Amino acid sequence: MENARDLAERTPRSDRKRRDSFGMFDGYDSCSEESTSSSSSDDSEDEVVPSIPASLPIIKNNGQVYTYPDGKAGMATCEMCGMVGVRDAFYSKTKRFCSVSCSRSYSSNSKKASILARLQGKPPTKKAKVLQKQPLMAKLAAYAQYQASQQNQAKLKAVVPGESFDWGQYICSSNTVGAPVSCFKHAPMGTCWGDIEVGVRIEVPNSDTNFSTKVYWIAEIIKLAGFKALLRYEGFDSDTSKDFWCNLCIPEVHPVGWCASSGKPLVPPKSIQHKYSNWKTFLVKRLTGAKTLPPNFNDMVQENMQFPFKKLMRVEVVDKNYLSRTRVALVEQVIGGRLRLVYEESQGGADDFWCHMYSPLIHNIGWSRSIGHRFKRSDITRKLDGQVDAPPQLFQKTKEVDQSGDWFKDGMKLEAIDPLNLSAICVATVRKVLADGYLMIGIDGSEAVDGSDWFCYHGTSPSIFPVGFCEINNIELTPPRGYTKLPFKWFDYLRETGSVAAPVRLFNKEVPNHGFRLGMKLEAVDLMEPRLVCVATVTRIVHRLLRIHFDGWEDEYDQWVDCESPDLYPVGWCQLTGYQLQPPASQSNREMSQSVPKQKKKAQQYKGQKKNEHLQRPNELLHALEVPGEVAFSLVCIRGTQQCPLDCLP
Repeated sequence: MENARDLAERTPRSDRKRRDSFGMFDGYDSCSEESTSSSSSDDSEDEVVPSIPASLPIIKNNGQVYTYPDGKAGMATCEMCGMVGVRDAFYSKTKRFCSVSCSRSYSSNSKKASILARLQGKPPTKKAKVLQKQPLMAKLAAYAQYQASQQNQAKLKAVVPGESFDWGQYICSSNTVGAPVSCFKHAPMGTCWGDIEVGVRIEVPNSDTNFSTKVYWIAEIIKLAGFKALLRYEGFDSDTSKDFWCNLCIPEVHPVGWCASSGKPLVPPKSIQHKYSNWKTFLVKRLTGAKTLPPNFNDMVQENMQFPFKKLMRVEVVDKNYLSRTRVALVEQVIGGRLRLVYEESQGGADDFWCHMYSPLIHNIGWSRSIGHRFKRSDITRKLDGQVDAPPQLFQKTKEVDQSGDWFKDGMKLEAIDPLNLSAICVATVRKVLADGYLMIGIDGSEAVDGSDWFCYHGTSPSIFPVGFCEINNIELTPPRGYTKLPFKWFDYLRETGSVAAPVRLFNKEVPNHGFRLGMKLEAVDLMEPRLVCVATVTRIVHRLLRIHFDGWEDEYDQWVDCESPDLYPVGWCQLTGYQLQPPASQSNREMSQSVPKQKKKAQQYKGQKKNEHLQRPNELLHALEVPGEVAFSLVCIRGTQQCPLDCLP
């Protein structure tokens, strides 16, 4: 026994352990399930130096190269980047840093760790620990939230069908581009996507392997589309045969160095296992100077997937059957920041409405009374256990305006997106000025006698425009229904109606650098059936206004929306949140929807089947929207066209 122990002590640690400091096995063929399952917990931080092969060079960013002596003394570790090298070659009398740049970076709180240090899974320096330090209770709370979110997503997946649409194949076949995540500030990771771009390296599961256990390899981002990335394993160079699409926000995606720090094996794909004799040297050469994800990327994703609205919170929301008033509704579900609201008087929860938590359609309890908006009082006198009014700070804030001076007046004319036909910008009128900058807007020629279709817009809303906006920007303006003097001329119309145009200076003229470009793909809510999120394309950009086309559908279903609309999401948002994505409509599907106009089918939640063949006015027809999923009948066609034939009547 003593001879065996002496032999083990004389044997270098790198020879005794099959997995090296990269977390990578020496040879693909030598990897087995037995070695994969072995624990790496016996690797102490103090023994990092002897565990690194003597043949492995350390490549510095400044060009200096250090090599490891075979187990000899006189080694030092850089306190800035974690590099290990010969002590005599280190900088300064204290030998704390490997170079002048590391010494200066340490002094300025910089954290520029080298690629090799990441691969070796080095712990952060003392200063880095201070910079990244978080309270223990915060970590425990985050972990508890993560577990809760995982359980909730498991429940949602049991209800919501999984994503069947292949975004990657669709983008590649059409040679299109997905809108960057940074375009969607309201979406998870929208404000902290950072420098994730083509060329970034990550560690992902290796699918090109014969092992039954999960192994990993490093991949490069070849193309980005929202949350989705086209990846190529390192070593394939220009070979595209194993390229694959992956959502970067799933738990299986990690920054380079995660495998080493977590004791997971890095194994090259079997297709190229014999391409290089020394994969470690290959990785050092390929990864030096390359970018990877932030070390806390997965934690950032989980934090961004936490939403403040909870089930049974009470809010005020627009009455979908009577647009000019609001009602009390309860939060029933929260998916990716989208809320399924059930009106308080709903029987069995069937009368619901979907919107994003930042939607201008929802407000805190008491909002309607405070600004003078119409409100439908509830007959419910007894609250359910657990009900609570949503705190006012959870709602999107509007810009404060001064209504004491020059402001909108009743009867002023303007142009506005029709809330019931979002493909049209129409001639409209300010019908009532409310408090806090809110206005009731009516669409000329189509208003109900009782004003039930007036719509509430804030004075700074990007959905209302000054007179002449459409003409200047070459957009078709929809004239009042029944107006015969065509083409429509604003000067003549103002004179005939004895009205004035709202001053241009009152409108929102801010145009953010939103990042959208023509042809970009995204996932967008069909606001005529707001439970649906569909595959869509940006087909026109006018300042901050976007024309959204639903792929596979006619242009008449397009929607004008603001670039900062919370109803637009990056490619992969549905997959990330567990929401059902509606794929592009095929020709056969459209023909089928047109061939059965009289039927009303009960569709399951989240799967509204097809878009409405006609768009309805509110006072007569919005009850049709109560049918979950699809509306196969209508009373009046799109405004400005002929009446439907009598056999369209239900």
